[in-house]
Amino acid sequence: MSDTPLDLLKLNLDETVYVKLRGARALTGTLQAFDSHCNIVLSDAVETIYELDGNGELSSKEKKSEMIFVRGDSVTLITTPNADE
Repeated sequence: MSDTPLDLLKLNLDETVYVKLRGARALTGTLQAFDSHCNIVLSDAVETIYELDGNGELSSKEKKSEMIFVRGDSVTLITTPNADE
C-alpha cells in the first residue's frame, strides 16, 4: 500500500477541513487545492486567532475570507472537523 499524507488530503478535496497553524491560529474551510509543500487553498474560510489578555484569560477573534492561500510551512495539522463543533 502506497498511501502518503498527500493521498489522504486528496480524499478531502471539496470537503470541510480544520487546519492548525503556527502562532496560535486555526482555519476551517473547504479544501480547494494543495501541493507537495502542503500549501493549501481554502474557500469559505474562518480564521480563528487565539490571544491571552492581561488577566491570563484566553480569547479569540474570527475573520472570514471567501478564499485564502496558506503557505505550507505554517501548517502544523490538517484534519476533518469534529461533528459536534
